[in-house]
Amino acid sequence: METQLYLENYAISNRFIERERERERERERERERERERERERERERDGEREREREREREREREREREREREREREREREREKEKGRENIHFV
Repeated sequence: METQLYLENYAISNRFIERERERERERERERERERERERERERERDGEREREREREREREREREREREREREREREREREKEKGRENIHFV
């Protein structure tokens, strides 16, 4: 009889231990899923930051193109003024 109780208690104890181990494995899987979700969110943030940097670079390139167009217009105005001055000499 004692042997039977011992074996039953042993079996109960083993089932309890196994359930605890399984719960711990599940908690670890959940922690890993959370870490993966966090890595994914970080990749998304990195991607968004990179897209924003690219948009800023494009805006800067556009500003530089506009400055270059303005410089070209200024050079053209200067050429027109010079032509006007040259034409005055021929009069």
